[in-house]
Amino acid sequence: MSGWYELSKNAQGLHHFVLKAANGLVILRSETYATAASARGGIASVQVNAPHDERYTLQTSQDGKPYFNLKAANGEIIGTSQMYVSTGARQTGIDSVKTNGPSRDVREV
Repeated sequence: MSGWYELSKNAQGLHHFVLKAANGLVILRSETYATAASARGGIASVQVNAPHDERYTLQTSQDGKPYFNLKAANGEIIGTSQMYVSTGARQTGIDSVKTNGPSRDVREV
């Protein structure tokens, strides 16, 4: 079993997606989009960019927790990870996005 995307709409009518690993844990969250079509475009961008090391930027939150952003070729952020307890855990998260990001399984919830 591999990961999948969940595409949803919030109470304000905006769309977003998450990428889930095979175990069901969220490994990447998108920004919000005005339309479902735009969110699907974001998913397509993750599918293309996830395998490439140079698309990941390593970040540290104000409270010192490591996380990462996945960027498109144009430098725009297309997904952000959760906060991790260590840089090793962050790397495991990146590896999971690389593995699961190319998934074509998109589920509307």
